[in-house]
Amino acid sequence: MAVVEVSVVPIGTSTPGLSAYVADCLKVLQQAEGIKYELTSMGTIIEGELDRVLDVVRQMHEVPFAGGVSRVVTTVKIDDRRDKAHTMAGKVSAVKSKL
Repeated sequence: MAVVEVSVVPIGTSTPGLSAYVADCLKVLQQAEGIKYELTSMGTIIEGELDRVLDVVRQMHEVPFAGGVSRVVTTVKIDDRRDKAHTMAGKVSAVKSKL
């Protein structure tokens, strides 16, 4: 199971606000099967099988282009642990248990 952070940023929009683009990208996640996600103030955390998550990230990357944007910068950070199962909640819990 992979935990992935993604941020999709359209460049050259007519307004500095990006929340409408973020909402459109989240619609992809709402329809995706086999993944969990959490919206944060600086990106979105996605949990699932790596191939599935990367497929969804690609779909999210395409959303601003479909909306008429000519340039998109997408940042992806992958935590793919294979020695034991891990989740978004488990990662947070591990840190909190040490406080």
